[in-house]
Amino acid sequence: MKKLLLAGFLLLITACQSATPTLEPLSSPTAMLSPSRTPVSATDTPAPTSTPEPSPTPLPRFFTNEFDASLAGWVALQAGNDTAPNVSTENSRLILRADTPHAWLYVLYAPEDYVDVRVDTTFEPRAGELSSAGLICRYSEEKGWIEFNVSNDGTYNVLYGAWLDTGIANYLPIVSGESEYIKLDNSPQEIGLTCQGATLFLYMNGKLFRNVDVSRFEIVGGKVGITASSFENVPAIIAFDKVTVSESHTP
Repeated sequence: MKKLLLAGFLLLITACQSATPTLEPLSSPTAMLSPSRTPVSATDTPAPTSTPEPSPTPLPRFFTNEFDASLAGWVALQAGNDTAPNVSTENSRLILRADTPHAWLYVLYAPEDYVDVRVDTTFEPRAGELSSAGLICRYSEEKGWIEFNVSNDGTYNVLYGAWLDTGIANYLPIVSGESEYIKLDNSPQEIGLTCQGATLFLYMNGKLFRNVDVSRFEIVGGKVGITASSFENVPAIIAFDKVTVSESHTP
């Protein structure tokens, strides 16, 4: 019941936003080095040649990002207030920080859309008595998205989110509950989400603990990402150690 009330409160908070959450790139794509030049003999007169334009490095569809290199392809947005998302890297970790109560930060992998996919992450709460972290699949600005959130009070929920209008989002609770697999001491947690057909598979610290039917939501595909949110106490700081995006397989 607490999570249902929370989700309803989340709807009210987000619906009051006057600013549309905007996608902010965390980094520009890395350019490839230009082809090396061949030395020309002093007796030769070289013909004019054009210099090839650098090509952007292709970004992978499936990968593990340990946040110790480029963040090319990742974008951030925030709901809950109109400030810029507070996202940074530190010691090979991606840090999401919410400095205001009831704020929601999203970091999405923009280059690819997925239908069936698995997303895993390892994270650690660093501040805030109560906060949550989660995973996103099938994010679409037009159709909505699915969130799997885990709080450090031992509870979890799955939400369907959708933009109703400029700056107005609706969050519909799909399932919520408690899990014995959630750690309560703010130590690192591992969570996973498989979106396959009309079913979600929820993982907590290596355990598949629930299957969820989402057939009533017409979300064909979209982007994947991670999320963090604050409650009453701030700041809420979540450090993500890594994110893995892989092909989905039926457990």
